[in-house]
Amino acid sequence: MSFTLTGEQLEIRAAVLQLCERFGDDYWLAKDNDGGFPHEFHRAMAEAGWLGIAMPPEYGGSGLGITEAAVLMQAVAESGAGFSGASAIHMNIFGLHPVVVFGSAEQKRRFLPPLIAGREKTCFAVTEPDAGLDTTRLKTRAERRGDHYVLSGRKIWISTAQVAEKMLILARTTPVDEVERPSLGMSLFYTDLDRSKVEVREIPKMGRKAVDSNLLFIDGLEVPDRDRIGEEGRGFHYILHGMNPERILIAAEAVGLGRAALARAARYAGERVVFGRPIGQNQAIQHPLAERWIELEAAELMVLRAAAAYDRGEEAGMVGAYANAAKYCAAEAGFRACETAIMTHGGMGYAREYHVERYFREIQIARIAPVSPQLILSHIAERVLGLPKSY
Repeated sequence: MSFTLTGEQLEIRAAVLQLCERFGDDYWLAKDNDGGFPHEFHRAMAEAGWLGIAMPPEYGGSGLGITEAAVLMQAVAESGAGFSGASAIHMNIFGLHPVVVFGSAEQKRRFLPPLIAGREKTCFAVTEPDAGLDTTRLKTRAERRGDHYVLSGRKIWISTAQVAEKMLILARTTPVDEVERPSLGMSLFYTDLDRSKVEVREIPKMGRKAVDSNLLFIDGLEVPDRDRIGEEGRGFHYILHGMNPERILIAAEAVGLGRAALARAARYAGERVVFGRPIGQNQAIQHPLAERWIELEAAELMVLRAAAAYDRGEEAGMVGAYANAAKYCAAEAGFRACETAIMTHGGMGYAREYHVERYFREIQIARIAPVSPQLILSHIAERVLGLPKSY
Protein backbone atom coordinates (compact mmCIF):
# COMPACT_ATOMS: atom_id res chain seq x y z
CA MET A 1 0.00 0.00 0.00
CA SER A 2 1.45 3.35 -1.04
CA PHE A 3 0.43 6.83 0.04
CA THR A 4 2.73 8.59 -2.37
CA LEU A 5 0.81 11.16 -4.41
CA THR A 6 0.11 10.16 -8.00
CA GLY A 7 1.18 12.24 -10.95
CA GLU A 8 -2.32 13.65 -11.30
CA GLN A 9 -2.47 14.57 -7.62
CA LEU A 10 0.91 16.29 -7.83
CA GLU A 11 -0.40 18.27 -10.81
CA ILE A 12 -3.41 19.35 -8.74
CA ARG A 13 -1.12 20.49 -5.95
CA ALA A 14 1.15 22.43 -8.32
CA ALA A 15 -1.75 24.11 -10.11
CA VAL A 16 -3.43 25.19 -6.87
CA LEU A 17 -0.19 26.57 -5.45
CA GLN A 18 0.35 28.50 -8.68
CA LEU A 19 -3.13 30.00 -8.52
CA CYS A 20 -2.61 30.92 -4.86
CA GLU A 21 0.48 32.92 -5.78
CA ARG A 22 -1.93 35.58 -7.05
CA PHE A 23 -3.15 35.99 -3.46
CA GLY A 24 -0.01 36.63 -1.48
CA ASP A 25 0.83 37.65 2.06
CA ASP A 26 -0.35 41.23 1.62
CA TYR A 27 -3.78 40.05 0.46
CA TRP A 28 -4.35 37.78 3.46
CA LEU A 29 -2.84 40.24 5.93
CA ALA A 30 -5.29 42.89 4.69
CA LYS A 31 -8.18 40.44 5.03
CA ASP A 32 -7.04 39.61 8.55
CA ASN A 33 -6.89 43.29 9.46
CA ASP A 34 -10.00 44.59 7.73
CA GLY A 35 -12.22 41.53 7.29
CA GLY A 36 -14.48 41.04 4.32
CA PHE A 37 -15.03 37.76 2.49
CA PRO A 38 -12.26 36.94 -0.03
CA HIS A 39 -14.58 37.08 -3.03
CA GLU A 40 -11.68 37.44 -5.48
CA PHE A 41 -10.06 34.26 -4.22
CA HIS A 42 -13.37 32.36 -4.24
CA ARG A 43 -14.03 33.54 -7.81
CA ALA A 44 -10.59 32.49 -9.01
CA MET A 45 -11.00 29.01 -7.52
CA ALA A 46 -14.41 28.69 -9.15
CA GLU A 47 -13.17 29.83 -12.56
CA ALA A 48 -10.34 27.30 -12.38
CA GLY A 49 -12.90 24.54 -11.70
CA TRP A 50 -11.62 23.62 -8.25
CA LEU A 51 -14.88 24.09 -6.33
CA GLY A 52 -16.35 20.97 -7.91
CA ILE A 53 -13.32 18.72 -7.49
CA ALA A 54 -15.31 16.05 -5.61
CA MET A 55 -18.69 16.69 -7.24
CA PRO A 56 -20.27 14.52 -10.00
CA PRO A 57 -19.14 15.39 -13.56
CA GLU A 58 -22.73 15.46 -14.85
CA TYR A 59 -23.34 18.58 -12.74
CA GLY A 60 -20.11 20.36 -13.62
CA GLY A 61 -17.75 18.74 -11.13
CA SER A 62 -14.55 16.78 -11.66
CA GLY A 63 -15.75 13.55 -10.04
CA LEU A 64 -12.53 13.04 -8.09
CA GLY A 65 -12.20 11.72 -4.57
CA ILE A 66 -11.72 13.13 -1.11
CA THR A 67 -8.00 12.37 -1.52
CA GLU A 68 -7.76 14.87 -4.36
CA ALA A 69 -9.88 17.34 -2.39
CA ALA A 70 -7.49 16.97 0.55
CA VAL A 71 -4.52 17.64 -1.72
CA LEU A 72 -6.25 20.80 -2.94
CA MET A 73 -7.14 22.08 0.52
CA GLN A 74 -3.72 21.35 1.94
CA ALA A 75 -2.13 23.33 -0.89
CA VAL A 76 -4.44 26.29 -0.25
CA ALA A 77 -3.54 26.44 3.44
CA GLU A 78 0.16 25.82 2.76
CA SER A 79 0.29 28.74 0.32
CA GLY A 80 -0.09 31.11 3.26
CA ALA A 81 -3.83 31.54 2.79
CA GLY A 82 -4.27 29.38 5.87
CA PHE A 83 -7.78 28.89 7.16
CA SER A 84 -8.84 32.26 5.76
CA GLY A 85 -8.47 30.81 2.27
CA ALA A 86 -9.45 27.24 3.07
CA SER A 87 -12.64 28.16 4.92
CA ALA A 88 -13.75 30.38 2.05
CA ILE A 89 -14.16 27.32 -0.18
CA HIS A 90 -14.39 24.53 2.41
CA MET A 91 -18.19 24.23 2.27
CA ASN A 92 -18.18 24.02 -1.53
CA ILE A 93 -15.80 21.08 -1.46
CA PHE A 94 -17.56 18.76 0.98
CA GLY A 95 -20.71 20.43 2.30
CA LEU A 96 -23.29 19.18 -0.18
CA HIS A 97 -22.13 15.59 -0.05
CA PRO A 98 -25.45 14.60 1.61
CA VAL A 99 -27.21 16.08 -1.42
CA VAL A 100 -24.92 14.16 -3.79
CA VAL A 101 -25.66 10.88 -1.97
CA PHE A 102 -29.30 11.30 -0.92
CA GLY A 103 -30.73 14.11 -3.05
CA SER A 104 -33.07 13.46 -5.96
CA ALA A 105 -31.93 13.96 -9.55
CA GLU A 106 -34.02 17.14 -9.67
CA GLN A 107 -32.38 18.48 -6.51
CA LYS A 108 -28.89 17.77 -7.81
CA ARG A 109 -29.65 19.59 -11.06
CA ARG A 110 -31.02 22.52 -9.11
CA PHE A 111 -28.46 22.76 -6.31
CA LEU A 112 -25.05 21.57 -7.49
CA PRO A 113 -24.20 23.55 -10.67
CA PRO A 114 -24.56 27.03 -9.10
CA LEU A 115 -22.36 25.99 -6.18
CA ILE A 116 -19.70 24.44 -8.39
CA ALA A 117 -19.66 27.47 -10.69
CA GLY A 118 -19.29 29.83 -7.75
CA ARG A 119 -22.57 31.64 -8.49
CA GLU A 120 -23.93 30.69 -5.08
CA LYS A 121 -22.35 30.35 -1.66
CA THR A 122 -23.76 28.21 1.09
CA CYS A 123 -23.45 27.62 4.83
CA PHE A 124 -23.88 24.57 7.07
CA ALA A 125 -26.40 25.23 9.86
CA VAL A 126 -26.30 22.41 12.41
CA THR A 127 -24.65 23.55 15.67
CA GLU A 128 -26.87 25.20 18.28
CA PRO A 129 -26.14 27.26 21.42
CA ASP A 130 -27.78 24.80 23.82
CA ALA A 131 -26.76 21.55 22.11
CA GLY A 132 -23.09 21.95 21.19
CA LEU A 133 -21.72 18.65 19.94
CA ASP A 134 -24.82 16.76 21.15
CA THR A 135 -26.58 17.20 17.82
CA THR A 136 -29.43 14.86 18.74
CA ARG A 137 -30.61 17.46 21.28
CA LEU A 138 -30.98 20.34 18.83
CA LYS A 139 -34.08 22.47 19.31
CA THR A 140 -34.66 24.09 15.92
CA ARG A 141 -38.10 22.90 14.82
CA ALA A 142 -39.50 22.30 11.35
CA GLU A 143 -43.30 22.06 11.45
CA ARG A 144 -45.06 20.56 8.42
CA ARG A 145 -47.80 22.76 6.98
CA GLY A 146 -49.20 21.37 3.77
CA ASP A 147 -46.56 21.47 1.04
CA HIS A 148 -43.97 23.29 3.12
CA TYR A 149 -42.28 23.43 6.52
CA VAL A 150 -41.93 26.36 8.89
CA LEU A 151 -38.59 26.53 10.68
CA SER A 152 -37.83 28.36 13.93
CA GLY A 153 -34.82 28.18 16.22
CA ARG A 154 -31.21 29.26 16.68
CA LYS A 155 -27.90 28.15 15.19
CA ILE A 156 -24.38 29.16 16.19
CA TRP A 157 -20.89 29.22 14.66
CA ILE A 158 -22.31 29.20 11.16
CA SER A 159 -19.52 30.17 8.76
CA THR A 160 -20.09 32.33 5.64
CA ALA A 161 -23.71 33.11 6.56
CA GLN A 162 -23.02 36.81 5.93
CA VAL A 163 -22.46 36.10 2.22
CA ALA A 164 -24.36 32.84 1.61
CA GLU A 165 -27.45 32.57 -0.55
CA LYS A 166 -28.22 29.01 0.59
CA MET A 167 -27.95 26.91 3.70
CA LEU A 168 -27.91 23.23 4.53
CA ILE A 169 -29.88 23.07 7.76
CA LEU A 170 -30.81 20.30 10.17
CA ALA A 171 -34.05 20.69 12.15
CA ARG A 172 -36.23 18.46 14.28
CA THR A 173 -39.50 17.43 12.63
CA THR A 174 -40.57 15.04 15.41
CA PRO A 175 -40.04 15.84 19.12
CA VAL A 176 -37.25 13.83 20.70
CA ASP A 177 -39.63 12.25 23.25
CA GLU A 178 -41.75 10.83 20.40
CA VAL A 179 -39.00 8.92 18.56
CA GLU A 180 -37.44 5.53 19.20
CA ARG A 181 -33.92 6.95 19.28
CA PRO A 182 -32.71 10.57 19.69
CA SER A 183 -30.95 10.37 16.33
CA LEU A 184 -34.32 9.96 14.59
CA GLY A 185 -36.90 12.66 13.92
CA MET A 186 -34.51 15.23 12.41
CA SER A 187 -34.76 16.31 8.78
CA LEU A 188 -32.25 17.91 6.44
CA PHE A 189 -33.06 20.82 4.15
CA TYR A 190 -31.10 22.72 1.52
CA THR A 191 -32.88 25.99 0.99
CA ASP A 192 -32.67 29.75 0.50
CA LEU A 193 -31.27 31.80 3.35
CA ASP A 194 -34.18 34.25 3.50
CA ARG A 195 -32.87 37.19 5.50
CA SER A 196 -36.37 38.49 6.16
CA LYS A 197 -36.88 35.39 8.34
CA VAL A 198 -33.28 34.71 9.42
CA GLU A 199 -31.30 37.26 11.38
CA VAL A 200 -27.56 36.72 10.82
CA ARG A 201 -25.43 38.18 13.60
CA GLU A 202 -21.65 37.99 13.22
CA ILE A 203 -19.52 36.76 16.14
CA PRO A 204 -16.28 38.73 16.72
CA LYS A 205 -13.47 36.18 17.08
CA MET A 206 -9.71 35.84 17.49
CA GLY A 207 -8.82 34.85 13.93
CA ARG A 208 -9.95 34.20 10.36
CA LYS A 209 -11.68 37.57 10.15
CA ALA A 210 -12.04 37.14 6.38
CA VAL A 211 -14.57 34.32 6.84
CA ASP A 212 -17.44 35.22 9.12
CA SER A 213 -18.89 33.09 11.91
CA ASN A 214 -22.43 33.80 13.01
CA LEU A 215 -25.45 33.32 15.19
CA LEU A 216 -28.64 32.63 13.23
CA PHE A 217 -32.03 33.55 14.66
CA ILE A 218 -34.68 31.76 12.58
CA ASP A 219 -38.29 32.87 12.95
CA GLY A 220 -40.95 31.42 10.65
CA LEU A 221 -38.72 30.48 7.72
CA GLU A 222 -40.88 28.75 5.10
CA VAL A 223 -39.12 25.88 3.33
CA PRO A 224 -40.86 24.05 0.47
CA ASP A 225 -41.14 20.30 0.69
CA ARG A 226 -39.02 19.97 -2.46
CA ASP A 227 -36.06 21.40 -0.51
CA ARG A 228 -36.05 18.51 1.96
CA ILE A 229 -33.19 16.08 1.33
CA GLY A 230 -34.25 12.44 1.48
CA GLU A 231 -36.83 11.12 3.90
CA GLU A 232 -38.35 13.09 6.72
CA GLY A 233 -36.77 12.16 10.05
CA ARG A 234 -33.53 10.74 8.56
CA GLY A 235 -31.53 13.97 8.45
CA PHE A 236 -29.04 13.07 11.17
CA HIS A 237 -28.13 9.90 9.28
CA TYR A 238 -27.59 11.95 6.13
CA ILE A 239 -25.24 14.52 7.66
CA LEU A 240 -23.02 11.73 8.96
CA HIS A 241 -22.00 11.18 5.33
CA GLY A 242 -20.49 14.66 5.32
CA MET A 243 -18.73 14.44 8.69
CA ASN A 244 -15.89 12.11 7.75
CA PRO A 245 -14.91 14.11 4.63
CA GLU A 246 -15.06 17.29 6.71
CA ARG A 247 -12.67 15.87 9.30
CA ILE A 248 -10.28 14.72 6.57
CA LEU A 249 -10.26 18.11 4.86
CA ILE A 250 -9.79 20.01 8.13
CA ALA A 251 -6.85 17.71 8.83
CA ALA A 252 -5.33 18.41 5.42
CA GLU A 253 -5.73 22.15 5.99
CA ALA A 254 -4.02 21.86 9.39
CA VAL A 255 -1.05 20.08 7.82
CA GLY A 256 -0.87 22.78 5.15
CA LEU A 257 -0.94 25.63 7.64
CA GLY A 258 1.65 23.88 9.82
CA ARG A 259 3.94 23.59 6.81
CA ALA A 260 3.49 27.27 5.98
CA ALA A 261 4.53 28.15 9.52
CA LEU A 262 7.45 25.72 9.48
CA ALA A 263 8.76 27.08 6.17
CA ARG A 264 8.72 30.64 7.52
CA ALA A 265 10.44 29.57 10.73
CA ALA A 266 13.19 27.68 8.91
CA ARG A 267 13.81 30.61 6.58
CA TYR A 268 13.98 33.06 9.48
CA ALA A 269 16.31 30.76 11.42
CA GLY A 270 18.68 30.69 8.47
CA GLU A 271 18.67 34.48 8.03
CA ARG A 272 18.60 35.81 11.61
CA VAL A 273 22.13 36.35 12.93
CA VAL A 274 22.78 36.69 16.67
CA PHE A 275 26.19 36.48 18.34
CA GLY A 276 27.78 36.32 14.93
CA ARG A 277 25.97 33.20 13.65
CA PRO A 278 22.55 32.24 12.26
CA ILE A 279 20.23 31.17 15.06
CA GLY A 280 19.43 28.09 12.97
CA GLN A 281 22.96 26.86 13.68
CA ASN A 282 21.92 26.29 17.30
CA GLN A 283 20.44 22.89 18.12
CA ALA A 284 17.93 24.55 20.46
CA ILE A 285 16.42 26.06 17.30
CA GLN A 286 17.14 23.16 14.92
CA HIS A 287 15.69 20.32 16.94
CA PRO A 288 12.18 21.72 17.55
CA LEU A 289 11.89 22.56 13.84
CA ALA A 290 13.04 19.07 12.87
CA GLU A 291 10.51 17.55 15.29
CA ARG A 292 7.73 19.63 13.75
CA TRP A 293 8.68 18.41 10.26
CA ILE A 294 8.48 14.80 11.44
CA GLU A 295 5.11 15.36 13.10
CA LEU A 296 3.63 17.04 10.02
CA GLU A 297 4.86 14.24 7.75
CA ALA A 298 3.25 11.65 10.03
CA ALA A 299 0.01 13.66 10.14
CA GLU A 300 -0.08 13.86 6.35
CA LEU A 301 0.22 10.07 6.13
CA MET A 302 -2.75 9.76 8.49
CA VAL A 303 -4.73 12.18 6.31
CA LEU A 304 -3.95 10.14 3.19
CA ARG A 305 -4.82 6.89 4.99
CA ALA A 306 -8.20 8.29 6.03
CA ALA A 307 -8.91 9.72 2.58
CA ALA A 308 -7.98 6.45 0.88
CA ALA A 309 -10.26 4.50 3.24
CA TYR A 310 -13.13 6.84 2.46
CA ASP A 311 -12.58 6.79 -1.31
CA ARG A 312 -12.30 2.99 -1.39
CA GLY A 313 -15.46 2.57 0.64
CA GLU A 314 -13.84 0.68 3.49
CA GLU A 315 -15.88 -0.39 6.51
CA ALA A 316 -17.70 2.69 7.83
CA GLY A 317 -16.55 2.30 11.43
CA MET A 318 -12.89 2.28 10.48
CA VAL A 319 -13.33 5.17 8.04
CA GLY A 320 -14.72 7.17 10.96
CA ALA A 321 -11.82 6.12 13.17
CA TYR A 322 -9.23 7.08 10.56
CA ALA A 323 -10.94 10.40 9.79
CA ASN A 324 -11.08 11.35 13.46
CA ALA A 325 -7.51 10.21 14.06
CA ALA A 326 -6.32 12.26 11.08
CA LYS A 327 -8.07 15.35 12.38
CA TYR A 328 -6.55 14.84 15.84
CA CYS A 329 -3.00 14.20 14.60
CA ALA A 330 -2.99 17.03 12.08
CA ALA A 331 -4.51 19.61 14.42
CA GLU A 332 -1.93 18.87 17.11
CA ALA A 333 0.97 18.78 14.65
CA GLY A 334 -0.18 22.01 13.02
CA PHE A 335 -0.59 23.69 16.40
CA ARG A 336 2.92 22.73 17.51
CA ALA A 337 4.37 23.90 14.20
CA CYS A 338 2.69 27.31 14.49
CA GLU A 339 3.74 27.67 18.11
CA THR A 340 7.34 26.75 17.29
CA ALA A 341 7.34 29.22 14.42
CA ILE A 342 6.48 32.05 16.81
CA MET A 343 9.16 31.01 19.28
CA THR A 344 11.73 30.74 16.49
CA HIS A 345 10.98 34.32 15.48
CA GLY A 346 11.27 35.49 19.07
CA GLY A 347 9.79 38.93 19.56
CA MET A 348 9.17 39.30 15.84
CA GLY A 349 6.87 36.29 16.01
CA TYR A 350 4.48 38.55 17.88
CA ALA A 351 4.52 41.09 15.03
CA ARG A 352 1.73 40.84 12.48
CA GLU A 353 4.03 41.56 9.54
CA TYR A 354 5.72 38.17 9.96
CA HIS A 355 2.40 36.32 9.64
CA VAL A 356 3.17 33.47 12.06
CA GLU A 357 0.99 34.99 14.78
CA ARG A 358 -1.90 34.89 12.28
CA TYR A 359 -1.16 31.24 11.58
CA PHE A 360 -1.13 30.55 15.33
CA ARG A 361 -4.56 32.14 15.77
CA GLU A 362 -6.03 30.30 12.79
CA ILE A 363 -4.70 26.85 13.71
CA GLN A 364 -6.92 26.90 16.82
CA ILE A 365 -9.84 26.25 14.49
CA ALA A 366 -8.49 22.82 13.62
CA ARG A 367 -8.16 21.88 17.28
CA ILE A 368 -11.67 23.03 18.24
CA ALA A 369 -13.82 22.30 15.18
CA PRO A 370 -15.74 20.40 14.02
CA VAL A 371 -15.18 18.12 17.02
CA SER A 372 -13.05 18.49 20.15
CA PRO A 373 -9.92 16.39 20.69
CA GLN A 374 -11.48 14.91 23.81
CA LEU A 375 -14.48 13.56 21.91
CA ILE A 376 -12.16 12.11 19.28
CA LEU A 377 -10.25 10.24 21.98
CA SER A 378 -13.53 8.97 23.43
CA HIS A 379 -14.65 7.85 19.96
CA ILE A 380 -11.44 5.89 19.37
CA ALA A 381 -11.53 4.38 22.86
CA GLU A 382 -15.10 3.18 22.47
CA ARG A 383 -15.41 2.33 18.77
CA VAL A 384 -11.93 0.92 18.15
CA LEU A 385 -10.69 -0.30 21.53
CA GLY A 386 -14.08 -1.51 22.79
CA LEU A 387 -14.02 0.46 26.04
CA PRO A 388 -17.25 1.51 27.81
CA LYS A 389 -19.00 4.72 26.79
CA SER A 390 -17.75 7.53 29.02
CA TYR A 391 -20.40 10.19 28.49
